[in-house]
Amino acid sequence: MKRYIFSSRRTGHIENMRHERAKYPEIAKKIVDTSDIVLEVLDARFLNETRNIKLEEEIEKQKKKIIYVLNKVDLTKEKKLIEIKKKFFPYAIISCTKKTGIKDLRNLIKRVAKTIEKREPREIKKDKIVFGKDKKIKVGVIGYPNTGKSSLLNLLSRKAGAGIGSEAGFTKNVQKINFSGDIILIDSPGVISQEDYSSSDSEKISKFTIFGGKSYTQVKDPEIIVNELFKTYKKSIENHYKIEAYDSDELIEKVGLKKKFLKKGGIVNGDKTAREILRAWQKGEIKN
Repeated sequence: MKRYIFSSRRTGHIENMRHERAKYPEIAKKIVDTSDIVLEVLDARFLNETRNIKLEEEIEKQKKKIIYVLNKVDLTKEKKLIEIKKKFFPYAIISCTKKTGIKDLRNLIKRVAKTIEKREPREIKKDKIVFGKDKKIKVGVIGYPNTGKSSLLNLLSRKAGAGIGSEAGFTKNVQKINFSGDIILIDSPGVISQEDYSSSDSEKISKFTIFGGKSYTQVKDPEIIVNELFKTYKKSIENHYKIEAYDSDELIEKVGLKKKFLKKGGIVNGDKTAREILRAWQKGEIKN
């Protein structure tokens, strides 16, 4: 089984890895253990890449209810959403930025909650358990870093109950927020596998920066990540900047000149330009 860690906004890199490793069974699995329903928040642009298969397997093993929440649909082409009907059920299609689909998700949570029988044992009389009042339904919220979990919690709870950050891994502690009279939302830090978040594997770092798991401000070699991004999303990037480029080096050169990100002597600042490209990508300004 993979070990899991949580990204940290405060340090800008993986903080105290040995300490963080212990948090997967202690926090992430506990969210599943204590929840009756689990919301898995996914980036609609990268459905497969932002899934946490290990936690999904744990949810299924414990026979808990799961709802797939497809966020950032405002950044997604309509034809890509066809995948949802084939792979995800039940699901809700939302945009936290545009505040769309939230009412449908609230209603879905309530419908699923009604299928759960929660009764708290009060005492035993003549070998028979007498039950008290029903417990509150617990809805755990899991998701890849920066998929919009905190923004979603605020919208569902109709108040700014959870901290919001635009950088990956902003949420660091578990939070409990009231959803309704008998339903509680439980937030958790974004969880990814340690193997995939390897600080020495440039391909994996590139992958998770592209999919939002690591902020453009945190990476050490943004030019390498832009190179990986350009391989797959060349046309989208060219359309956004209204330029044509043979490779990522030419892309950085042309964008740097266009943005006037120059060092002394008129040389393009490659690091600053690459981070600007990654910023535009992570913020959804570059449509794919």
